[in-house]
Amino acid sequence: MGIFKEFKEFAVKGNMIDMAVGIIIGTAFNKVVDVLVKQVIMPPLSMLTDGVNYADRKFILKEQIGEKGVPGFEEEVSIGYGLLIETLVDFLVIGFVVFLVVKFMNRFRNRAQDPKDKAVVTPKDIELLSNLNDLMQEQNKLLREKKL
Repeated sequence: MGIFKEFKEFAVKGNMIDMAVGIIIGTAFNKVVDVLVKQVIMPPLSMLTDGVNYADRKFILKEQIGEKGVPGFEEEVSIGYGLLIETLVDFLVIGFVVFLVVKFMNRFRNRAQDPKDKAVVTPKDIELLSNLNDLMQEQNKLLREKKL
């Protein structure tokens, strides 16, 4: 019964919902990037390289022998590096977009954590720590003046 209680707490706290939303958005974003790479980026790249379709590029290690379904048929053995190129382009696009999103979010977080910036609401804990820091600096200043 303990594991059911732990699962209930996990689900109620929102962790499960946050993970589900992240997975769904990530899956949808992956589809967008896949189409972007295959339909927008790779065709012009293929055109620049005299119509080379990168998804079909491969190093053939052993040629196919015979025809499929005929006795003595041996399949081709090859290393498909073209799909690797497309996947690397996918990775670069996703990595760049994640970098931009994190950079954008950090800018807002940094503005929100600056208690002097009144344009953005500062979280209460940051505001209290800032006030405490200001009071400590004021106290240190008074103590220094008292010593002189």
